[in-house]
Amino acid sequence: MAETVKGPAGYFPSIEKKYGRPIAEWQELIRSSPLTGHMQLVAWLKSEHGLGHGHANALVAHTLAEAKGR
Repeated sequence: MAETVKGPAGYFPSIEKKYGRPIAEWQELIRSSPLTGHMQLVAWLKSEHGLGHGHANALVAHTLAEAKGR
C-alpha cells in the first residue's frame, strides 16, 4: 500500500493540479527570488503568482528545508 505523504509535500499534487506548474518549477522560482524570509516568499507567491496561503506556505517551507539540508 502506498504511504501517505505528510507535511508540506502533501500539498504538492493539488498545487500542480490547481496552478498547472510542476513543483520543481515553483521551487526554482523560490530559489531564484532575491527574497530570503519565509513570510516574504509566501507573500510574494500569493501576490505575484496568485497562490493561496497554504499552498505558498507549503512550497516555501519545503524548499527552504531542502536548502538547509544541503
